[in-house]
Amino acid sequence: MKIGIIGTGLIGANLARKWAAAGHAVHISNDFDPVARDDLAREIDARAMPVADVAKDVGVIVVTIPLNAVSSLPAGLFDALSDDAILVDTSNYFPARDKTIAVIEDGMVESQWVEQQLGRPVIKAFNNQLAYTQAHEGKPAGTPGRLAMSVYGDDAGAEKTVIGLIDDLGFDGIDAGPLAKSCRQQPGSPAYCTELTAPELRAALGRAAKGRSPGLRELSHKRLDAFGDGFLASLGVGEYTLGYTSKDVVRVYRELESTRVGE
Repeated sequence: MKIGIIGTGLIGANLARKWAAAGHAVHISNDFDPVARDDLAREIDARAMPVADVAKDVGVIVVTIPLNAVSSLPAGLFDALSDDAILVDTSNYFPARDKTIAVIEDGMVESQWVEQQLGRPVIKAFNNQLAYTQAHEGKPAGTPGRLAMSVYGDDAGAEKTVIGLIDDLGFDGIDAGPLAKSCRQQPGSPAYCTELTAPELRAALGRAAKGRSPGLRELSHKRLDAFGDGFLASLGVGEYTLGYTSKDVVRVYRELESTRVGE
């Protein structure tokens, strides 16, 4: 399958590496940092190209850039996509980074906002695992305790395709429902960065309470930042400092569910 990826940050690079290794033809783009893009392309034998060209002649295109950058993508970027091509959104809304987006603050689901900006239906996936988990915790299908990722969207066929791509990464994929419910895997929810198997993930998605997530999202940042010396910032570049590991971060997210907002 030909897959285009917009963004070569932690998630984009993880997806590109694993899909290229699985035999997919991967096209990567990142106009913000073309040197990193070209280095990654050489490393994994992918094609590097400008953002303006990455949506041409692909079956799947993944947009994995900060939410605040989505609206700045070139106009008409996805006009070249065929009607059956799949557009995937991996973004998460962090007001401190993305600035306040009023309609999201008023209750619009993040990926529905992204869908409006891009002008095409999207599938929501790949946003609720730590980059370290994506890179290192994948297992062959059928392995006991294999971790899972959830997929939301309004096209069952597209969701099935994305679930197949999740399997290529080494995780179980589950169809979790329509895009309007994708807030159930956003930051602050029990399904966000908590490393769960498929049955555990389904249960966590069912427990999600949209009204609690923003407060818990901010609380998680405070708790991670309390690890000290810019630990929270280090996660943005995929590093673990001061002796902490991904398991410590997962523990913080797991403990949120039993916490009252504001504690």
